[in-house]
Amino acid sequence: MGVKARSVGGGHGDSTVTGVTGVTPDGDPVLAARLTVPTVPGTFVRRDRLVEQLTDGAHSPLTLVNGPAGAGKTLLVADWITACAPGAFAWLTVEPQDSAPGVFWSYVLHAFRRHGVALPDSIGSPARPGEVDHSLLARLAAWLNERDGRVTLVLDEFDRVAGSAAVADEVQFVLRHAGDGLRLVIISRTEPLLPLYRYRAAGELVDIRADDLAFRTEETAALVDRHGLPLSAEAARMLTERTEGWAAGLRLCALAAQRADDPESFLKDFEAGHSTVADFLLGEVLRAHPAETQDLLLRTSILEKTHPDLANALTGRDDAEPVLEELQRTNAFVEPIGRSWYRLHSLFAEILRVHLRVRHPGLEPELHRTAAEWLSRAGLLDEALRHAADAGDWEFAAAELVDHLAIGRLLTGLAAERLDVLFAGMAPEASGPAPDLVRAARELAHHDVDRGFAYLRRAEENLPGGDTDDAAAVRLTCAVLRVLAARVAGSADLAETAARDAAEAEHALPDDRLERSPELTALMLTDLGSAQLWAGRFDAARATLSAAVAADQGLSTAFARHEALGRLALIDFLHGRPGQAEAHARAAIAEAEQSGLPAADRTGMAQLVLAAVAIDRADLVPAQGHLDQVAATSAAARDPVVAVELAILRSRMLVAKGDSRAALVALGPVARVPSAEPSPWVSDRIAMATSSAHLADGDPKAAVKVFEEQPPHCAESVAAEARARVAAGDGERALRILDDLPEPGDRGPVIDVWVLLARAQAVDALGDSVAAESLLPRALAAARPHHLRRPFLEAGPWLRRLLLERPVLAREHAWLTGALAPRPAAPRHREESVGPPHEPLSTREQDVLERLAQLMSTEEIAADLHLSVNTVKTHLKGIYRKLAASRRGEAVRRARELGLL
Repeated sequence: MGVKARSVGGGHGDSTVTGVTGVTPDGDPVLAARLTVPTVPGTFVRRDRLVEQLTDGAHSPLTLVNGPAGAGKTLLVADWITACAPGAFAWLTVEPQDSAPGVFWSYVLHAFRRHGVALPDSIGSPARPGEVDHSLLARLAAWLNERDGRVTLVLDEFDRVAGSAAVADEVQFVLRHAGDGLRLVIISRTEPLLPLYRYRAAGELVDIRADDLAFRTEETAALVDRHGLPLSAEAARMLTERTEGWAAGLRLCALAAQRADDPESFLKDFEAGHSTVADFLLGEVLRAHPAETQDLLLRTSILEKTHPDLANALTGRDDAEPVLEELQRTNAFVEPIGRSWYRLHSLFAEILRVHLRVRHPGLEPELHRTAAEWLSRAGLLDEALRHAADAGDWEFAAAELVDHLAIGRLLTGLAAERLDVLFAGMAPEASGPAPDLVRAARELAHHDVDRGFAYLRRAEENLPGGDTDDAAAVRLTCAVLRVLAARVAGSADLAETAARDAAEAEHALPDDRLERSPELTALMLTDLGSAQLWAGRFDAARATLSAAVAADQGLSTAFARHEALGRLALIDFLHGRPGQAEAHARAAIAEAEQSGLPAADRTGMAQLVLAAVAIDRADLVPAQGHLDQVAATSAAARDPVVAVELAILRSRMLVAKGDSRAALVALGPVARVPSAEPSPWVSDRIAMATSSAHLADGDPKAAVKVFEEQPPHCAESVAAEARARVAAGDGERALRILDDLPEPGDRGPVIDVWVLLARAQAVDALGDSVAAESLLPRALAAARPHHLRRPFLEAGPWLRRLLLERPVLAREHAWLTGALAPRPAAPRHREESVGPPHEPLSTREQDVLERLAQLMSTEEIAADLHLSVNTVKTHLKGIYRKLAASRRGEAVRRARELGLL
């Protein structure tokens, strides 16, 4: 039910005046309807946030409610006036004839009287329509200034006299000299010719703009509900986004949905171009402008944003700049977005596009083609490609991508997915090297090697000759894609050949052209380094990947740096250097986080390396966390290195947990690595993990057979074979293969530990315990700085025996010996010995307690857990308190009684 128009008295005269008599200076009767507060419909939604702005501005002299047609400006103020009773007020709906000052002020005076504000006769009335005596304005201002209470004057649709500087100056004069006696509320589509900057600077302006007037999702739901149409939160969000919260659009949609069979589906998917919304916008906005302006709006509706020069290209005229400025000034659903660019309200643009097709059939593709060419010349490639696709000009789109050396944007970065979807629609009849290179890039990005190679070969058959920049760009793009294809196929030779071809093509291009697409070089280096890594060419891979990391540091190369750092971390790990591996892995993660790369789109390699290092340290909980993160990435399914290493580390985790059968099952999917060319070190990693699982399962013959079928290539793999042969009773053969190992050279401490332990185990098995005892301290000394426990945990019972025979050695390496000692079974709980229930330990306190039981010092615990010494001391105090202990030994004994160790 609507709220009726009302009059609130100002303390003088009749507060229930129902009619107005008199005439304006031009002899026309005063129209009472213009002095009446509009009726607020029952479906109106009062928005407290806006009402509060109006109410809180009670002491401000000026309030401006400014927005486009249908934004809800008038109803907002009308509801506030009628419901919130701000005191004495007057309402005037302005008409174009009010541009004559005499007519305007005559209506203002009648508005005061209409709403019960009794003006003294001494103020007088304008005598002529075109002017008003300055003394009348002075008398009105003086009288308002002397009043006890403030009068609120609402001027609705003030934009109708926006061009009258005389009226604006006179309004400003009265407002300034009325003091606290007048509050002016202006409702307008445009900014009035008042010195608004002065009021803003003085904090005396309540400014409600289009963004404020736009409905929010919950307000949309309330409005639709007022029309008897309950709406889900998701549907309300979608409707709000599509209409951009435009009040009239929402109401018109709700009214139309009342007649629909499925209102919610209608509101989510209504055809804007054929609706009451379209009728409103076409009638109220489009047709209110001259034909030239209408034409500009229709033609620029194909754009997400427009520039005056681009609009001129589409219209064939040169007047776009003043037209767009005027549209923005008059709130005609055109808004500036900076640097001379503008955008149309999305729903308005949608309706205009439908109207364009009706008024100018067949023109839209031509407009898209013109826009694509202009945007390309302006260096706005992404936008140009979209319009070329909409024009159906796929040869132009593909050529632009290749000529701008932007094929890398299809393979990496924020635009990759969008470009992939865009070029998925490329017509099959699009021919030439550029379309085939784009097709090849898409297939290789999706790891379809056969189709990718097929398109590459077809493109190579048609490569352009000559020394032009465009020809060199095509050759460079082709070479870069061949590097990617070689990486996917696992061929370092093909990758290196293609990289040399790419370098030759680069020399034929200007430096500035290459600098605009740094991702192309970074991607090529990463792909080349990855192919070299797969082939086991570690030195070359390290140099290439380091060059990728050192390339341009912009956002477009972030993924390449992230991947290259992860690969470098893997090389460090494979060479037995856990510290360097961790540093590169954490740098790779930091690169991804700083660039905002989603977790699912990361390579997972850095987390794999951190998991591998944690497993070597017997830190299984963090290792499992890293592996879970890897499994959530897309690389786990498409990158052979990640997939294989993930399976290997899962198997190693299961061996560490005592489930050898499951460890063997976990290696099943990687028994055969899908690649055109095998990788020696990947084969070694699979063989080592398989052998370790067989040994843990008590089957040394199967462990030996693994290496008979797959001879080892690296020192760590040789050490694993030696362990298997010792377990199978062939210690002599184990020693022989260890003796054949070359000098350590580039070997890191982890590999040294495995080799030393394998040799110690072999000589011990052959009865030379003295030699074994001499090797063991060397292995412990190499392992201690890196806390490498896993090699010792997998060494077997002979190691525990040696340590028991060397108690001094055991005490020196308490960081390890506690982990080697079998944990006693939890004793039966007896109240007389155990005492009352203890307060649970935190996860970190449990970690400290376990290392306490291993006789590790406070400093060693701190280093092992990557904590400060003071933090460890704090955890120790908490453990002592919770276990009611005062010393280390007492705390450990109490913990064992409680089954905590």
